[in-house]
This record gives sequence, C-alpha cells and structure tokens, in this order.
Amino acid sequence: EQAVAVAGGIIGGILLFVLIGITAYLLWKKFCWFHSYEKLTGAVKMTNANAVFQDQSEIQLKSTRSRSVPFIIPPTLHEQDWINLMNEEHVQEDSDPYMIPQSGPRSSFHSLAGAYVVGTINPELYKFPEDKSETDFPEGNIGRLWFSIEYEQESERLLVSLIKARKLQPPADSCSPFVKIYLLPDERSYLQSKLKSKTLNPQFDENFVFQVSSKMLFQRTLKFLVYHVDKQKKHHLLGQVIFPLKNETLTDDNKLIIWRDLEKENLEPPSEYGDIQFSLSYNDYLGRLTVVVLRARGLKLQEESHAISVYVKVSLMNHNKFIKSKKTAAVLGSPNPVYNETFSFKADQTELDTASLSLSVLQSTKGEKTHVLGHVVVGPFMYTRGKELEHWNEMISKPKELVKRWHALRHST
Repeated sequence: EQAVAVAGGIIGGILLFVLIGITAYLLWKKFCWFHSYEKLTGAVKMTNANAVFQDQSEIQLKSTRSRSVPFIIPPTLHEQDWINLMNEEHVQEDSDPYMIPQSGPRSSFHSLAGAYVVGTINPELYKFPEDKSETDFPEGNIGRLWFSIEYEQESERLLVSLIKARKLQPPADSCSPFVKIYLLPDERSYLQSKLKSKTLNPQFDENFVFQVSSKMLFQRTLKFLVYHVDKQKKHHLLGQVIFPLKNETLTDDNKLIIWRDLEKENLEPPSEYGDIQFSLSYNDYLGRLTVVVLRARGLKLQEESHAISVYVKVSLMNHNKFIKSKKTAAVLGSPNPVYNETFSFKADQTELDTASLSLSVLQSTKGEKTHVLGHVVVGPFMYTRGKELEHWNEMISKPKELVKRWHALRHST
C-alpha cells in the first residue's frame, strides 16, 4: 500500500507539473499576441494616419518645382478600386464587388493605414520630346524646307514628297512661292511644285518621281530651289537646299522625313578654274582641326564623258612639310559635284601659326590618269592673304564653330 501511495503521488506530481507548464505556455502565447495586437492598433490610430497623410502633403508642397506625384503602396492588393483622395494622390481601398465605388475626397483616412510612400513619379520624365523644328530658327535664317524621300528597289524609282516650307524671306511683303526639284548632276531637267499664293509658310504636300538605277542612286544629289513670283511675274530665288543621297539608307519600307534650312545661292559667276565651298572648325580642347568639303562648281573638266570622276584631296601641311592627306569619294561626270564629307586632323594650338590646309580638286578617267583642276590653300599670314587668310582667322576666333566659305580655285603650277 505504501508503494502504491508513493507511485500515485509521483504520477500526480508529474500531471500537476505538466498542467502548470501548459497553463504557463498558454499565458505566454496570449501575452505575446496581446502585445502584437496593441502595436498594430497603435499604427492605425487616426492621428498617425493623419500624420502620414500630412507628411505626404508637405512633401508634395515642398517639391512643387518638379511637380512630382507621390507613389503609394496600398495595404492590400485584392478587390480594389481607385479613389481620389487629393489633387494628385491616389490609393487603393478594399470594396465590395457589388457596391458602386464612391468618387471624390473622403473625410476618413483609414484607407491609408499601412500604406507608405516609397518614392515619387516625375511627370517630366514621361513627356515626349517637343518638335522644335518649327519654333527654333537661328538668327539670319531665310527659311526652312521639309521633304521626304523613299526608294522603290523593284521599279528603281526615287519618290520625293515636298511637304512644306516655313519662315520664307521674300524681297517684298507678300510671298507667292514654288519649288523646283533637280536630281544632280542632271541640271537640264527638273520637276516643279504648284504655286502657293500670298503665304510665307506654304503647305505643298506634293509627290514627285525620279527614275534612277540603284547603281547610280548614291551618286546623285537632290537640289531644291525655292522661288518667289512677284506681281510682274518675275521669279526671285529665295534659297536652296542641297541634299546628297550617298549617306542615306533608302529602302521600300524606310521613308525618311527631313528638314533643312535654306541657303543663299552663290550668284557670282564662277572663277576661271571653278570654285570650292568648305567649312573649317578648330576644337582647342581636343586639338582637332575639322574640314567639311561641301561642293564645287564651274569645274573645267578635261573631257565630256561620264567616265570622268572628280574628287577632292585635303592635305595638312606644317612649315610647308606634308603631314597627312585625305580624299573624298569620287563623283562621276559633273562640273558641279556635291560631297558633304568631313575630315579631322590632329593639330596642336601652338601649330596654328605654322600649319596650313591645301585642297586640290582632281579628276581621273578609266585610264587612271589624274589631272589637277585647281587648288586652294588656307592658313595663317605666313602662307595666305585675302579670303583664305580671313577664313583661317575666323576659324580661330570662333572655336568649335563651323565657318563656311566659297573659295576660287587656282591653277596648279
């Protein structure tokens, strides 16, 4: 009996210990849950929600310059409808799918409980870039022309669409413009647009077709001449656009829309051996001399044959010592070739007083015979005078700007 009593006491003690342990565990769980619940309810107090919203409003007011919009993560992401809370702020709120969502601001901010600002959205970053081609006109601009080009490989047709012109500068108050379109080197034939009466900003929207083989396409150049017709029916040239096709990618599914500023045509008669137009620029920071060979006119070709090709050789000299030379691509059979090619040479700023550039126009035939049609040298006072010296000095006085001029070719001796 004593043994039974002892065993019963031990079992009872064990059961009591287990009961106490279970009770303590339940109390601990309840205590932890109670504290977590208190912490959560503290986060959703009205004052805190108002404070969050007020902080957001202050952030928005402080950033009026950038006009950024707060980007808010809502507390839940299921069965939500967007509601407008303030001018530019939106959050999501739980709603009954069968209830019609309310619109307009609400007096309660309980929907912001648990929501927090993770950043702002700047609307300026998502705007499309503005087309400034009709608003930004440089000083001295005499007009701007828009056109498009497309080439049909199968039919070998060059499609040119004349779109519009803006800010034309006629000699009189009124303007009645039209456009002649050439495909150089053929200057004997052209296509002409309709006359637009009394407008400085004509809208043409006309299509033109030139028949040209794919082999010859990239050796051709489009030339647009914009004229004004006065009351006496006299034609006045307002300006021109020269557009070489050699650097363009022309395919059936690639329609290029282009705009160019009008240039004044050189109305002076060509010099004895012809003229060449090029631009000079010097970058003093990079120590780089840039030459853009634009075009030549009035060249005295040795033979009247399409086998003749004309190119320009540009050479950098220092103390009359040859440094480096570069060549343009050859243009076939034209006394008025267009190049539009850019070359760069390394030249330290201290060398500009002793350096010079020589541009020679050469023609070659199938027999690989080369003949110099003329040349011109630009440089400092040591080597040049007149327009050539003025061009060089203007380049130095306007660093990083392209200075463009015509020069008369001289016969090589």
